[in-house]
Amino acid sequence: MPNELDDVKIPVGKIIGYTVLFLVVVMALGWLIQGNDFFMYKFWAPKQEAVRRQVFEQTRSFNQGMVQELENMEADYMKTKDPEAKAALASIILHRASGYNLDDPIVPADLRSFISKLKQERMDAR
Repeated sequence: MPNELDDVKIPVGKIIGYTVLFLVVVMALGWLIQGNDFFMYKFWAPKQEAVRRQVFEQTRSFNQGMVQELENMEADYMKTKDPEAKAALASIILHRASGYNLDDPIVPADLRSFISKLKQERMDAR
């Protein structure tokens, strides 16, 4: 009794062709998904980082650290006798304080007035 499957001949060229086509489709899908992931990351990552920074800047530790740093710089400014060093310190202090909310209740009034005085001196010097 002859077997019906013996008469079926599968061309090797078609098998290789379909295998290559399958691999190309899988690679194209992988590239498409990876590219999409990259563009999604490119869009969302800056927004996520901005939110993380905003949350960090509202923490108590950040605010206390900033106030402490500004107070230490104020003490250095008061100790310094050299006018060039004072001008350099004033510039650094104003730069650090420029991006910080000095109206925050954690900022002492004397620090606020010191920074205002530095700003005024800078405006008068121009």
